[in-house]
Amino acid sequence: MSDTAPTEAQRLVTEVNALLRLKTTIAAMQMFETVEEMEAIPRIRRPKAKHTTDQIVSMASRLGWTVGITQADLVGAQCGAVIGLAPRDEEFLRGERYVNVWHGTQEDAAARQQALSCVPFGRYQAMAVSPLESGRLPAPAICLVYATPGQMIILINGLQYRNYRKFEWSVVGETACADSWGRALATGQPSLSLPCFAERRYGGVPDEEMLMALSPADLRVAVEGMKALAKNGLRYPIPPYGIQNDPSAGMGASYAGKR
Repeated sequence: MSDTAPTEAQRLVTEVNALLRLKTTIAAMQMFETVEEMEAIPRIRRPKAKHTTDQIVSMASRLGWTVGITQADLVGAQCGAVIGLAPRDEEFLRGERYVNVWHGTQEDAAARQQALSCVPFGRYQAMAVSPLESGRLPAPAICLVYATPGQMIILINGLQYRNYRKFEWSVVGETACADSWGRALATGQPSLSLPCFAERRYGGVPDEEMLMALSPADLRVAVEGMKALAKNGLRYPIPPYGIQNDPSAGMGASYAGKR
């Protein structure tokens, strides 16, 4: 048995899993200004075929791999633009390839393309994902937490336990990764998404999972909040009280002495 003390990332993952009983590995994502920086990551894998970003993320969250990519590894500009590896140029913004696929008119497709939250193009040349607890990424920008709605609301409650803020998230539809890692990378804010058709078909995201992208610091805030909630009896799994029972006793336990 190793005597090495766990890292903060390992402690964070252990605590999240104890609080939420997640099925899917928490992944970390980091952008790199040079390909050489990305390729220097320990045990990095490089794709041998084209993929979507959804697939690359799932290699970390579902297979436990550490994977690095450039735009050349992605199947098209749509994936790359969201993480700042491809430009949001005129062709991208027109969205003509989505007409009569996801949208009825070119105007609708263009409106969706304009609505996507994307990392600005020009700074980064590569991206890598890895299980957060592995510690292989030197400075991950965001963590990716896949969870059921019941798990997710407890995570959100944890974020709101202190320094309350109202979260208002968007739903762009297809290319929902712009709602999660695109928005979180671009703004630094916790970002919730309903994974889209492509994430579920190509990335293997199950029907029941939602996705929260947030910084490691915000994940720590959520953990401390969830610990406090658990002491108050508000924890996951949320036990059904019974739809025909008088809730007074249950609510009395939570709000005893309150008016």
